Amino acid sequence: MRKLYAGLSIATFILLAVLFFSFKSKSVATKDTKTDTQINFIENSWTEALKQAAAQHKYIFVDAYATWCGPCKMLKNTTFKNAKAAEFFNKNFVNVAIDMEKGQGPALASEWGMRAYPTLIIFDSAGKPVLGTVGYIGYSDLIKFGQKALSKQ
Repeated sequence: MRKLYAGLSIATFILLAVLFFSFKSKSVATKDTKTDTQINFIENSWTEALKQAAAQHKYIFVDAYATWCGPCKMLKNTTFKNAKAAEFFNKNFVNVAIDMEKGQGPALASEWGMRAYPTLIIFDSAGKPVLGTVGYIGYSDLIKFGQKALSKQ
């Protein structure tokens, strides 16, 4: 009886190891695809966004936010995580999210004449504003906003 139990233990161990590694690889794959289901933002670096936009010949999409802003949090948790919006913005823009109350934010807020948050602005690759909107918007309106800016090229 002991040998049978030991044999089952080894077989069970092998089966569990195979299952563990197959689940492990699936969770890694899920992580990789998850980044494609949200807009990928450069965090708090206008300088880096300008550099990448010039190199890639793309417009810049700016999410100008404040950490205390409720509609800003809603954008991050819903609109920016929509797969259709993510596909469109990741393909067509260099995306940057800037906390307007720290780092480069206060100087940019002054330069851009910020009055409310969230403010969404699209700039050309040289940093000239093309189109802007203030307040929360859903993913389909965000895509229309991006398409309108690209039509001005």
